[in-house]
Amino acid sequence: MNPDTSNIPPFFHRYIQLVPDTNLITLLREQEKSFSSLINNIPTGKWDFSYEQDKWTIRELILHCIDTERIFAYRALCIARKEKVYLPSFDENAYAHHSKAQNRGIESLKEEFSLIRKTTTILFEEFDQEQLESEGNIGDQLIYVGGIGYIIVGHLMHHERILRERYLK
Repeated sequence: MNPDTSNIPPFFHRYIQLVPDTNLITLLREQEKSFSSLINNIPTGKWDFSYEQDKWTIRELILHCIDTERIFAYRALCIARKEKVYLPSFDENAYAHHSKAQNRGIESLKEEFSLIRKTTTILFEEFDQEQLESEGNIGDQLIYVGGIGYIIVGHLMHHERILRERYLK
Protein backbone atom coordinates (compact mmCIF):
# COMPACT_ATOMS: atom_id res chain seq x y z
CA MET A 1 0.00 0.00 0.00
CA ASN A 2 1.18 3.52 -0.74
CA PRO A 3 2.71 5.58 2.03
CA ASP A 4 1.23 8.35 4.09
CA THR A 5 2.51 11.48 2.36
CA SER A 6 2.14 13.62 5.48
CA ASN A 7 5.61 12.38 6.49
CA ILE A 8 7.15 12.98 3.07
CA PRO A 9 8.37 16.36 1.80
CA PRO A 10 5.92 17.83 -0.75
CA PHE A 11 8.58 17.86 -3.49
CA PHE A 12 8.47 14.04 -3.56
CA HIS A 13 4.68 13.72 -3.76
CA ARG A 14 4.89 13.89 -7.56
CA TYR A 15 6.85 10.64 -7.53
CA ILE A 16 4.62 8.93 -4.98
CA GLN A 17 1.54 9.77 -7.08
CA LEU A 18 2.95 7.72 -9.98
CA VAL A 19 3.25 4.55 -7.91
CA PRO A 20 0.47 1.95 -8.05
CA ASP A 21 -1.02 0.78 -4.76
CA THR A 22 1.08 -2.38 -4.52
CA ASN A 23 3.54 -3.94 -2.10
CA LEU A 24 6.87 -2.10 -2.18
CA ILE A 25 9.03 -5.21 -2.59
CA THR A 26 6.89 -6.42 -5.49
CA LEU A 27 7.24 -3.00 -7.13
CA LEU A 28 11.02 -2.95 -6.66
CA ARG A 29 11.41 -6.42 -8.18
CA GLU A 30 9.07 -5.84 -11.10
CA GLN A 31 10.58 -2.47 -11.88
CA GLU A 32 14.10 -3.92 -11.94
CA LYS A 33 13.01 -6.34 -14.65
CA SER A 34 11.00 -3.86 -16.70
CA PHE A 35 13.55 -1.03 -16.57
CA SER A 36 16.41 -3.41 -17.33
CA SER A 37 14.47 -4.66 -20.34
CA LEU A 38 13.91 -1.09 -21.49
CA ILE A 39 17.55 -0.05 -21.24
CA ASN A 40 18.74 -3.33 -22.76
CA ASN A 41 16.80 -2.40 -25.89
CA ILE A 42 18.18 1.12 -26.31
CA PRO A 43 20.21 1.17 -29.52
CA THR A 44 23.92 1.70 -28.90
CA GLY A 45 23.97 4.85 -31.02
CA LYS A 46 21.22 6.46 -28.90
CA TRP A 47 23.01 6.46 -25.54
CA ASP A 48 24.63 9.86 -26.13
CA PHE A 49 21.44 11.40 -27.51
CA SER A 50 19.88 14.41 -25.80
CA TYR A 51 16.40 15.45 -26.92
CA GLU A 52 17.18 19.13 -26.40
CA GLN A 53 20.23 21.31 -25.82
CA ASP A 54 21.27 21.40 -22.14
CA LYS A 55 19.27 18.25 -21.35
CA TRP A 56 20.93 15.08 -20.14
CA THR A 57 21.94 12.34 -22.52
CA ILE A 58 20.45 8.89 -22.03
CA ARG A 59 23.75 7.85 -20.46
CA GLU A 60 23.49 10.74 -17.97
CA LEU A 61 19.83 10.02 -17.26
CA ILE A 62 20.55 6.36 -16.45
CA LEU A 63 23.47 7.31 -14.22
CA HIS A 64 21.28 9.93 -12.51
CA CYS A 65 18.74 7.19 -11.71
CA ILE A 66 21.52 5.00 -10.30
CA ASP A 67 23.01 7.83 -8.22
CA THR A 68 19.62 8.85 -6.87
CA GLU A 69 18.68 5.32 -5.89
CA ARG A 70 22.02 4.84 -4.16
CA ILE A 71 21.61 8.10 -2.23
CA PHE A 72 18.04 7.35 -1.17
CA ALA A 73 18.87 3.78 -0.13
CA TYR A 74 21.71 5.16 2.00
CA ARG A 75 19.34 7.67 3.57
CA ALA A 76 16.85 4.90 4.33
CA LEU A 77 19.61 2.82 5.93
CA CYS A 78 20.79 5.76 8.05
CA ILE A 79 17.30 6.55 9.29
CA ALA A 80 16.47 2.89 9.97
CA ARG A 81 19.68 2.54 12.01
CA LYS A 82 18.85 5.70 14.02
CA GLU A 83 21.79 7.66 12.62
CA LYS A 84 21.77 11.19 13.98
CA VAL A 85 24.19 12.76 11.50
CA TYR A 86 22.81 15.44 9.19
CA LEU A 87 21.70 13.98 5.84
CA PRO A 88 22.00 16.72 3.24
CA SER A 89 19.98 17.17 0.10
CA PHE A 90 21.85 16.87 -3.20
CA ASP A 91 21.92 18.79 -6.45
CA GLU A 92 21.11 16.29 -9.20
CA ASN A 93 22.35 18.65 -11.91
CA ALA A 94 25.74 19.02 -10.25
CA TYR A 95 25.94 15.24 -9.84
CA ALA A 96 25.10 14.71 -13.52
CA HIS A 97 27.56 17.39 -14.60
CA HIS A 98 30.39 15.78 -12.62
CA SER A 99 29.40 12.16 -13.28
CA LYS A 100 31.59 11.72 -16.37
CA ALA A 101 28.76 9.57 -17.70
CA GLN A 102 30.10 10.00 -21.22
CA ASN A 103 33.09 7.87 -20.17
CA ARG A 104 30.94 5.04 -18.82
CA GLY A 105 30.40 1.89 -20.81
CA ILE A 106 26.84 1.01 -21.70
CA GLU A 107 27.11 -2.53 -20.33
CA SER A 108 28.60 -1.17 -17.12
CA LEU A 109 25.62 1.17 -16.64
CA LYS A 110 23.15 -1.63 -17.32
CA GLU A 111 24.88 -3.89 -14.81
CA GLU A 112 25.17 -1.15 -12.20
CA PHE A 113 21.46 -0.34 -12.42
CA SER A 114 20.55 -4.00 -11.95
CA LEU A 115 22.94 -4.41 -9.02
CA ILE A 116 21.89 -1.23 -7.23
CA ARG A 117 18.22 -2.20 -7.58
CA LYS A 118 18.92 -5.70 -6.26
CA THR A 119 20.72 -4.30 -3.22
CA THR A 120 17.95 -1.74 -2.65
CA THR A 121 15.37 -4.53 -2.77
CA ILE A 122 17.31 -6.66 -0.29
CA LEU A 123 17.71 -3.66 2.02
CA PHE A 124 13.97 -2.94 2.06
CA GLU A 125 13.11 -6.66 2.37
CA GLU A 126 15.13 -6.84 5.56
CA PHE A 127 13.68 -3.77 7.24
CA ASP A 128 11.11 -4.71 9.87
CA GLN A 129 7.98 -2.64 10.49
CA GLU A 130 9.64 -0.50 13.14
CA GLN A 131 12.48 0.35 10.78
CA LEU A 132 10.09 1.08 7.89
CA GLU A 133 8.24 3.54 10.14
CA SER A 134 11.44 5.20 11.42
CA GLU A 135 11.56 8.93 10.80
CA GLY A 136 14.50 11.19 10.15
CA ASN A 137 15.46 14.35 8.35
CA ILE A 138 16.92 14.97 4.94
CA GLY A 139 18.05 18.54 5.03
CA ASP A 140 15.36 20.13 7.15
CA GLN A 141 12.56 17.89 5.84
CA LEU A 142 11.00 15.05 7.85
CA ILE A 143 10.75 11.72 6.01
CA TYR A 144 10.34 8.06 6.90
CA VAL A 145 12.00 4.91 5.63
CA GLY A 146 8.95 3.27 3.99
CA GLY A 147 8.19 6.51 2.16
CA ILE A 148 11.74 6.58 0.81
CA GLY A 149 11.15 3.18 -0.80
CA TYR A 150 8.14 4.51 -2.68
CA ILE A 151 10.08 7.64 -3.69
CA ILE A 152 12.73 5.37 -5.21
CA VAL A 153 10.08 3.56 -7.27
CA GLY A 154 8.25 6.74 -8.28
CA HIS A 155 11.47 8.54 -9.23
CA LEU A 156 12.43 5.75 -11.62
CA MET A 157 8.88 5.71 -13.04
CA HIS A 158 9.18 9.44 -13.69
CA HIS A 159 12.44 9.03 -15.59
CA GLU A 160 11.23 5.95 -17.45
CA ARG A 161 8.32 8.01 -18.77
CA ILE A 162 10.69 10.80 -19.86
CA LEU A 163 12.99 8.25 -21.47
CA ARG A 164 10.14 6.73 -23.46
CA GLU A 165 8.42 10.01 -24.43
CA ARG A 166 11.38 12.29 -25.14
CA TYR A 167 14.36 10.09 -25.94
CA LEU A 168 13.01 6.93 -27.55
CA LYS A 169 10.00 8.26 -29.45
